[in-house]
Amino acid sequence: MAKPGETGFKRVVSAFYNSLRGFSGCWKNEAAFRQEVLCCVVLVPLGLWLGNSGVEKSLLVGVCLLVLIVEILNSGIEAAIDRIGHEHHELSGLAKDLGSAAVFISLVLVGIVWGLILFT
Repeated sequence: MAKPGETGFKRVVSAFYNSLRGFSGCWKNEAAFRQEVLCCVVLVPLGLWLGNSGVEKSLLVGVCLLVLIVEILNSGIEAAIDRIGHEHHELSGLAKDLGSAAVFISLVLVGIVWGLILFT
């Protein structure tokens, strides 16, 4: 059964505007996202310049963008948990901690990829 709502090009346009609202909301509400975007503003051009091949360039840039993806997902988890309630609950805390751990792992991956490509 098809999901009700827009179809075709109108759905694509709506999805684009929904994404823009998501970026805007994350920028306004998440200091970590703003910091990571600013790092990407520096690292993405640097990665394109320092990479020797298309594969190296895509890895250097891709891991930076991966951090943003994981941060957006983490922010979505936090927003959903906060919508449910602000009182402490063990599972709510665990969900937020797991999201934070995912962001941490993505940042470690940036260090590993950049280190291996630039220093080998």
